[in-house]
Amino acid sequence: MTTAAHRTDDGGHLSTKEHRLAELREFLRSRRARVTPGQAGLPDGGARRRTPGLRREEVAVLAGVGVSWYQWLEQGRDITVSPQVLDSVGRVLRLSSSERRHLYVLAGLNPPAPEVDPANTDMCDGLRRLIDAWMPYPAHIMDAYWNTIQYNDAAAMVLGMRPGIVQNCLIAFFTDPVYRSRAHDWEQLASQVVAQFRSACSERPEDDGFREVVAKVREVSPEFEELWERRDIAPGGQLAKDLTHPVVGLLHVESTQLRVPARPDLVIVLHTPRPDTGTAQKLEWLATPEGRRGAMYPVTG
Repeated sequence: MTTAAHRTDDGGHLSTKEHRLAELREFLRSRRARVTPGQAGLPDGGARRRTPGLRREEVAVLAGVGVSWYQWLEQGRDITVSPQVLDSVGRVLRLSSSERRHLYVLAGLNPPAPEVDPANTDMCDGLRRLIDAWMPYPAHIMDAYWNTIQYNDAAAMVLGMRPGIVQNCLIAFFTDPVYRSRAHDWEQLASQVVAQFRSACSERPEDDGFREVVAKVREVSPEFEELWERRDIAPGGQLAKDLTHPVVGLLHVESTQLRVPARPDLVIVLHTPRPDTGTAQKLEWLATPEGRRGAMYPVTG
């Protein structure tokens, strides 16, 4: 009898499940071939070893699983797997964080939360160049908890980002009088901001870092408390903002959150002028020497 795992469509193509298991087979074989016995703490076997990399039985023993079970896994058979066993196999095969998530997906499991691979921890200089190149439009970088990491000059002039205030975008939104005075419709924007932060929290429900931020805002803002209790959810994506700048007047921008897969702990926030509003020209003027002199912070409404 033909099972769902082996069924093909009318064109003879592999089913989704069959394709996934085939990819699992090839992925495990390729990763196993990369790891030398020496890297795994085993003798290299000398001339007796016909192929590079580890043998299947060696992976099974080192991972603490049955040899037959690992053979079935690498053959792409439709077997039951657990996160704990996949983690053991991933450790033996020296998988990176992204490779480990890929293994989960191929095995039919929900992948773990993304982590930063050590090789990608040194990306901030490049991301700094990115937001500086976004000038004359505001851009900043924040971590998963919305702590401010970096911001460009336009973010300082337009949004009031600056040293001396709490460096967390959510807390500053509710406590910084400069930003509050510039939000044209602060109350409407506040509900959207809180809903986006709750959405970010829901992705990592066991993370105490989010709870700490929420507790801090609750201490200082009854308005946040009321909005938080609504339990509204909105994905972090694009948000329309109308800002009143004390020098150039009304600015109409779109705030877009972008994630970098190699740095899942960071979010890039780019502000783009909305078309046919004159905002682009105003932001360009603010970036000129004359505009910078007129917009130096701190400037209140």
